[in-house]
Amino acid sequence: MYPAELVKPMRDDLANAGFEELFTADAVENAIKKEGTTLVVVNSVCGCAAANARPAAKISLMNAKKPDHCVTVFAGVDTEAVNAARNLMIPFPPSSPSIALFKDGELVHMVERHHIEGRPAELIAENLTEAYNEFC
Repeated sequence: MYPAELVKPMRDDLANAGFEELFTADAVENAIKKEGTTLVVVNSVCGCAAANARPAAKISLMNAKKPDHCVTVFAGVDTEAVNAARNLMIPFPPSSPSIALFKDGELVHMVERHHIEGRPAELIAENLTEAYNEFC
């Protein structure tokens, strides 16, 4: 587990953008089961989360169509919540960071770590906004 003081600025990056932080399996399951669309960001301490995933998630929300709910779990810290989120992302293997879009509790779009690494945040955001335009 990472120390709380280390991850606080990384948590705050998404929380300050309106993402609800989830800490338990129940919170994850309840959030994803909500009617409508839910964006789930599996946050991480890695550089690609800072440079690509978190900025992409925030940029994507500037789209006219966007998810009804935005939530986040933190890999390496919120183990119970991360495991619950990843179980709902099957058949995709666990990866962090990652970004998933659910509609009425069903996974409809997934951005895995290998789609995040080495790609600019704007390109990842474009991928997400295309999903929002289709599912939101």
